[in-house]
Amino acid sequence: MAEPYLKNLMIKIEILDINYDEGVVFECKHFFSGAALYANGNICATLTPVGFGIKLPTESVTNVIDTGDGKELRYFENSPIKKEYVVLSQTVIDDPDRLKNLIRQSIAYVLGQNLDT
Repeated sequence: MAEPYLKNLMIKIEILDINYDEGVVFECKHFFSGAALYANGNICATLTPVGFGIKLPTESVTNVIDTGDGKELRYFENSPIKKEYVVLSQTVIDDPDRLKNLIRQSIAYVLGQNLDT
């Protein structure tokens, strides 16, 4: 079941051409019933049956949700909300510039870096 998610995530990341700092190693791996993007071993994005989720600082998650560009992430019905994650709206996913910017912010966050947007 996870294979299509892995393939789709890998294609999406390749198309976006993130161009992050040299030395950052990206990997896409199976993750529960979907796939995850790792930057130097840290999960920064997931693609699962619940949608395309990214890890961001709490304030950024709140901003994305408040603007209607995402929703809280729960991997399973009635499971706890993943507080540092947001499931992106299809509008954001379909906007390559916006999606690329958010993924770059996520990578910076999981690597403990500052990234001016």
